[in-house]
Amino acid sequence: MPRTMGRGPVLLAAGGTGGHLFPAEALARVLQARGVSVELMTDTRALAYVGSFPADAVHAVRAATPTGGSTLSKPLAILTLGRGALQARGILGRVEPCVVVGFGGYPTVPPMLAAASRRIPVVLHEQNAVMGRANSFLARRADAIATGFATLGKASAAVTAKATHTGNPVRATVLAAAMAPYPDFSNGKLRLLVTGGSQGARVMSDVVPLALARLDAEAKGRLVVVQQARGEDEARVRAAYGDARIEAEVAPFFTDLPARIGAAHLVVARAGASTVSELAVIGRPSILVPFPHALDQDQAANALMLQGVGAASVVPQTGFTPAWLAGELGRVLADPAAILRPQAEAARSVGLPDAAERLADLVLNVAGRGRAANESTTS
Repeated sequence: MPRTMGRGPVLLAAGGTGGHLFPAEALARVLQARGVSVELMTDTRALAYVGSFPADAVHAVRAATPTGGSTLSKPLAILTLGRGALQARGILGRVEPCVVVGFGGYPTVPPMLAAASRRIPVVLHEQNAVMGRANSFLARRADAIATGFATLGKASAAVTAKATHTGNPVRATVLAAAMAPYPDFSNGKLRLLVTGGSQGARVMSDVVPLALARLDAEAKGRLVVVQQARGEDEARVRAAYGDARIEAEVAPFFTDLPARIGAAHLVVARAGASTVSELAVIGRPSILVPFPHALDQDQAANALMLQGVGAASVVPQTGFTPAWLAGELGRVLADPAAILRPQAEAARSVGLPDAAERLADLVLNVAGRGRAANESTTS
């Protein structure tokens, strides 16, 4: 592929979880479609998950998380990040990217520090409605900050001045699922999707089957459930649905999750940034249970976006009980079309299917400014 701006590729820094890698992948595909060369820098632990990532080269550096853990683990993590930054600086010296784009999380700290030290333009993308700790640490070094949500909590005036709302880039499979209209209720069935993020969520296995078992026989007969359950929970969840005579498909992971969202009438899920953004782009109603132990309560903030437009019911995990969920589903089953269809339309109204294109525009604009500044200082 051709070099960008005559200097080098766009380097994406992402690692850890799908929440960081998915938007990076979506941006990479848009940039490549525009003829831009893309390379990826990630942490050594994430190498197993990037085999199909659309990049001309993949670079791995050391990274660690300096929050939580023992008293000894924090200084060791800081030392690891420092070593990773030195590794990254050497790689950047060889690659000479025109811009480095970071997608949050501590695996992005080494490449972003290295980019700033080499005066390479830096763009941060914050997926959540509250700025994460790694991005907060890096924000003053960034030339621009792209936000997944219209508002950004815990951001200073200086950060807000650099911010552009691009939305969260979503995968091509999400855009394909968004083409499907909201499913009708002609067969009298309600299709329920239950998911707990990339690692699953035990609370879903503990609560949802027991809630559905509380419904009367007529309501149970109208349900078709697809549920993600951790491997250690899969057998008991499947058995619970069998005992309750509820039609259900249970698996630890669904490779076609966006299509499953598109086929669902209602989704029960956590409120990670990718999940919330995909629900909005596809346009599906949801019951959201934010992860309660996050240091920044980012999922609770994310969920407010869909709740605020009437697209989701948000319940804290302490209130997410079999009795509460049975009552909520009983209410929905009384008139699902009247309740859920307006929620689906509300979700779609705040979706940004062109987020990857918007982010690509910002990234290339920053790269162009960086090139112009470099040329003015060398001329």
